[in-house]
Amino acid sequence: MIEKPVDLGEQSEVEVYGARVHNLKNIDVSFPRNKLVVVTGLSGSGKSSLAFDTIYAEGQRRYMETFSAYSRQFMGGMERPDVDKVSGLSPVIAIEQKTTSKNPRSTVGTITEIYDFMRLLYARAGEAYSYVTGEKMERMSEDQILKTITTKFEGQPVNILAPVVKGRKGHYRELFEQIRKQGFLKVWVDGEIVDVTPKMQLDRYKIHDIDIVVDRLIVSEKDSKRLHTSIQSALKTAKGIIRIADRDNNVFYYSKYLMDPVSGISYDEPQPNTFSFNSPYGACEKCDGLGYIFEVDEASVIPNPKLSILNGGLAPLGEYRETWIFQVLKSLAKKYEFSLSTPIDKLPREVLDIILNGTQDMITVAVEYNKWNVQNYQITFDGIIRMLEEQQERRSDEGMEDMENYRVLRTCPVCEGARLKKESLHFKIDHKNIFELACMDIRELQEWFNNLEDRLNERQNVIGKEILKEIRARIVFLLDVGLSYLTLDRTARTLSGGEAQRIRLATQIGSQLMNVMYILDEPSIGLHQRDNERLIHALKNLRDLGNTVLVVEHDKDMILEADHVIDMGPAAGMHGGEIVAQGTPAELMTMHTLTTSYLNGEKSIAVPKKRREGNGKILSLRKATGHNLKKVSVDFPLGKLIGITGVSGSGKSSLITETLYPILNHYFFRAKKQPLPYESIEGLDNIDKVIEIDQTPIGRTPRSNPATYTGVFSDIRNLYFQLPESKIRGYKPGRFSFNVKGGRCETCQGGGMKVIEMNFLPDVQVPCEECGGRRYNRETLEVRYRGKSISDVLDMSIETACDFFEHIPSIHRKIRTLFDVGLGYITLGQASTTLSGGEAQRVKLATELSKKDTGNTFYILDEPTTGLHFEDINVLLGVLQQLVDKGNTVLVIEHNLDVIKVVDHVIDLGPEGGSGGGKILFSGTPEGLCKVKESFTGQFLKKEMGIK
Repeated sequence: MIEKPVDLGEQSEVEVYGARVHNLKNIDVSFPRNKLVVVTGLSGSGKSSLAFDTIYAEGQRRYMETFSAYSRQFMGGMERPDVDKVSGLSPVIAIEQKTTSKNPRSTVGTITEIYDFMRLLYARAGEAYSYVTGEKMERMSEDQILKTITTKFEGQPVNILAPVVKGRKGHYRELFEQIRKQGFLKVWVDGEIVDVTPKMQLDRYKIHDIDIVVDRLIVSEKDSKRLHTSIQSALKTAKGIIRIADRDNNVFYYSKYLMDPVSGISYDEPQPNTFSFNSPYGACEKCDGLGYIFEVDEASVIPNPKLSILNGGLAPLGEYRETWIFQVLKSLAKKYEFSLSTPIDKLPREVLDIILNGTQDMITVAVEYNKWNVQNYQITFDGIIRMLEEQQERRSDEGMEDMENYRVLRTCPVCEGARLKKESLHFKIDHKNIFELACMDIRELQEWFNNLEDRLNERQNVIGKEILKEIRARIVFLLDVGLSYLTLDRTARTLSGGEAQRIRLATQIGSQLMNVMYILDEPSIGLHQRDNERLIHALKNLRDLGNTVLVVEHDKDMILEADHVIDMGPAAGMHGGEIVAQGTPAELMTMHTLTTSYLNGEKSIAVPKKRREGNGKILSLRKATGHNLKKVSVDFPLGKLIGITGVSGSGKSSLITETLYPILNHYFFRAKKQPLPYESIEGLDNIDKVIEIDQTPIGRTPRSNPATYTGVFSDIRNLYFQLPESKIRGYKPGRFSFNVKGGRCETCQGGGMKVIEMNFLPDVQVPCEECGGRRYNRETLEVRYRGKSISDVLDMSIETACDFFEHIPSIHRKIRTLFDVGLGYITLGQASTTLSGGEAQRVKLATELSKKDTGNTFYILDEPTTGLHFEDINVLLGVLQQLVDKGNTVLVIEHNLDVIKVVDHVIDLGPEGGSGGGKILFSGTPEGLCKVKESFTGQFLKKEMGIK
């Protein structure tokens, strides 16, 4: 008898026992399943170690073990995280900030698949229009063509023509011979009917149109059978196209495919890839579907027109040398009667055009090998610009510098940034082509698709019913996560970490999976308080489907709306890794932790009693019109802490990151990046340099770390080089570098880790078996300072290193600035690839702080509070205030109300995102912003500052 199994019921909690990953101190923790759970705490307290490196890693490992042994041999096993036990685990999906593609071909539309459905809609329901006349393209069946010709030309003599050549050069001798063999007697050549004769040919250098005259007849009822047969023959010969010439030689086109009845141009039948910029069938041929091209910039080729060619006026060539190109220029000068010693700005424009763009005239170049041997060469000159382009293709040097110095990025002149062929852009639905839809923000797109059925014909509605349902659902999911301001043509690499994460979140909501654990890393990054509510609502919807949602987050609203909160601490790094409190938000409020003290108001970031007056000077930007900016003119008061605010997509990045910063960067450092359009800028003389501190990684390889990026590692290597032990052994500073041969471990080449390639998974890194991950060979590690080898120093936390190097000012000053910006918990040698965007930004900030400043610098920071706890924000603001106190100007793009309330001057953009934004709503003090009713920032700031 088989016993009935006992129903143990579904485990209601996820339980983690003995977690020791990174700084976790053997912790046990449990939290309810199918709830919204928030993990919070100081930066570096162990939140990500618990959520991603323990729970997600274990879930991923278990998933890998479901594969057969045969499959796993190709993928390899995954190391078990350092934890005793994890139970109650569902299938795990991590939605992190670093997962979107940086490929320029990846866009919001392709990631969300909305663009893919739109391509299908246009291929099946789009209406084609001629790019020549604008007329609607027509396609006819064989019977329709017969009926139309019979009706239109009744009783008239006509020529039935089969076009075989249209607008091409050639003598076509073989074609005429082939036509003769097929039994045709006459052809229509360039508007005239001529007999086909043996060895017949045309002028090969002229452009020709050639049609076969299939039949000549009078259209009548009695000849209808002959007419039908001739039409069939012509359509077969010309592959679906036919022309009818009347008695006055007027020509009319008919086609079984899409054709312009006036000009005769035809399109191929549309397919989804006709509208894909990643397919050769749809991509613009000039830019290959990228929407932009690299062009040689004349201003870069001739940076100083006051110089002559001999003195280096043409930057790629440099000063005169005995090279082939200078011999060519000497011959040009002789032929066109100008001098190489004349300043370039004094040369006639036509001469300069020849030098840059070349000439088809033959020139004679005399090359003297010795006084008895002079050779003359007859050549045409393609110009300096073409030579640069060829050099780039060949990667040869020919006495020139790399072309990268002379190229600029420009919008493709053929497709004007649309990425598609002109044929693809002339398929329309409700008078819009697919690129016009891709340029709309998500809110506009939703409005366009609403009630679209009312504007479509019956056939289009039948075809588009299911496609429209899919598109609308995906649009709603994007709106639910606060991305109403994005456009489908926005490239993936321009998205912030938070935006990329919310796009993936929207995709997961759309998948409608159940019994899954979703782990998210700060999804509120870059989101205005107004949109936070919608994000929380979206996460709750994910939970209500029957999923567990685990969120690593610092946002106050998110913490208070959670079902369960885990607070980690008590501090960062080695002082963290413990659970200091957990429970519902209400239960958490009764406990005393650093987090709860900010939540319940015991601690807060104080509003300054007095705002700075600044130095009285301003930087004025006039009429910026890039993206959604609507002729924005703004004054930036110098010597102040300035906040740039506004809802997501209101134009903050367009104004600062893409207009102001490139202008300043070009002015001070001759940077190449072109700013978005603007009219003028004044006050550049009031500052002496600009520094942007963004969240891009400080390095792309594990070899880059805070010590190397800040430059302190050079000082540390010099210290070890000067030790008596090093002198005795004859070591040089390079001995202590892990990037050059000599002192490093050659097995891992100083990396400390070896990369194991995984065919279908990301590569796995394991410690080097020779050095055990210490990077150096045994002899180098024998040199010690205060008992520590250079490898031990790299493994030190910033906090420990501060004390260790306290008596060496040059080293201590740089490490101290890392500690001052709240990075005491990371190690000096921590790989840059493991740093979050917020941590990378603070490493950059510390690097700038450690330099001696002039007190007249313009700093630009983009959301520096990313990944920061309330206490960390307090520390960061102290650092920024110090910078301003020295006379510098610090401009911060920010949503965080704790930052906005302490700035001296706030500039608010809005009122909405996307096309509804791009205006300056307010410029002045935070108190003044609170009075602006149409400002969403002002409304939330008013509550934060307690103003009634």
